[in-house]
Amino acid sequence: MDRFTVRRVAAATTLPGFLAGFLVGSLAIAGSAVAATNAEIPVTTSSQAARMDFIAGQAALDRGHASQANELFRAAVGADPDFTYGWYNLAVASFSTEEFSASLKKAAASAGKASAGERLLVEINQRFLDSNFESQLALANQLVQQYPKSARAWLTLAGVQAGLNKFAEQRQSIAKAIELDPALAVAPLAMGNSYLFNEPRDFAQSEKYFRQTIALQPGESTYWWSLGDVYRATNRLEEARDQYKRATLLDPSDGIAQLKLGHVDSFLGHYDEARADYDRGIATAEPVNKPFYENYKMFTWVHAGDASTAVRELEKLARDVDTMSLPDDQQTGAKVFALTNAVTVCLHTGMNDEAARVLDDLAAVLRANAKAVGTEEFSKIQESQIAYLQGQLAAHKGDYAQAQSLAKKYSELVAGQKNPRKMENYHDLLGLIAYLQKKYPQAVAEYRQADLTIIYNKYHLAMALEAAGQGAEARKLFKEVATWNFNTVGFALVRKDAIARAG
Repeated sequence: MDRFTVRRVAAATTLPGFLAGFLVGSLAIAGSAVAATNAEIPVTTSSQAARMDFIAGQAALDRGHASQANELFRAAVGADPDFTYGWYNLAVASFSTEEFSASLKKAAASAGKASAGERLLVEINQRFLDSNFESQLALANQLVQQYPKSARAWLTLAGVQAGLNKFAEQRQSIAKAIELDPALAVAPLAMGNSYLFNEPRDFAQSEKYFRQTIALQPGESTYWWSLGDVYRATNRLEEARDQYKRATLLDPSDGIAQLKLGHVDSFLGHYDEARADYDRGIATAEPVNKPFYENYKMFTWVHAGDASTAVRELEKLARDVDTMSLPDDQQTGAKVFALTNAVTVCLHTGMNDEAARVLDDLAAVLRANAKAVGTEEFSKIQESQIAYLQGQLAAHKGDYAQAQSLAKKYSELVAGQKNPRKMENYHDLLGLIAYLQKKYPQAVAEYRQADLTIIYNKYHLAMALEAAGQGAEARKLFKEVATWNFNTVGFALVRKDAIARAG
């Protein structure tokens, strides 16, 4: 799976767990700590078995192997039910909002027996569910003040800073972690990811840090396909393919490497080959990952310009989740991912009736998820996501008054969040409304305030700039979009047009 695929959905669905398996260096590092010295965050358990399972689980989490980590942390808390750090890391490696929330509650309930550092980690992740990212940042800073020589504490701060798009500060924190523990492979991995995906991007630096990671652990397939991602980002697709194949030789069960081969074939227009690549990745995947992997096979029809087939297959996938061997709570995230992708395709391609149908199904899943978590704050997050998508649908149907009303509803739902980025979707929606009304300068102003780390949003800013007569900046952005080369539903929808407009 490509990183940052579900950033827009993240607040609405399976926060760290389903991401932790793929976003090594972002959410995965936000819950990482194993006590090696007195400088490190303590691991408080009297059970040797729990401690050993914890250490093994942490190693799996560092590599991005969330399923392995989940099982090991479950074993750790089974051996010691009062193991705060074990419950905390189980939340990080969770595969549903429900598991994330329940694990954090267990961590908090036993925190009286834990160290100050462990209690801070729990508080940091509790802020996900109410989107209080200002408090999260304050707590992460408190953590590094209390444990200034802990590489893991600095990586925790880096993860929070990345979530706030504070990328310069993030890199400083990662650099401190590397300085404190040069043998900790997840630290240069995080730095490589930052330079690969975050502005300002620097592919030479990204390659340098990925090679540093490989030098520390050359047998880990994740690190080789990360190097392949650098080549893909610089449009060296055959060199990327070589690294992905190397990763599959190191670990034939690494379905992510197979998916990335599918991405390369999708970009090259080899759709049958891409679907075969994806099938191999799906076949090797653990049950919890299969429905997420299958989305990328559906994207081949988007790349090929067959939106109807893509939507039909994504809807079928969302229905089929009920028949898969997944716990009920894990089915939610899989449904949300497939239906969000489907509604995005519908909205982009003018399939408004289909968009309304898919959005109704998605809203029902999001509301059921909110009910399962059972907090007012999380319910508002889900309702804000629904209002945001309903506003897009109203705008595409030409009902601009309704779209404006839904934008206002979105702003009211997020008003109480302690999150400086809470209005990004609001501005994205206002940008769409203005663009469709041909108010291009207003659209530009609004889109500039949206989340431009999402390549689909950057494309829409470029479209507004072009329509407003600002061709030079528009072409620059179209080129950035065209060469992004990381597979999301938004990228699949706009890639060919961006290539054409980039000239």
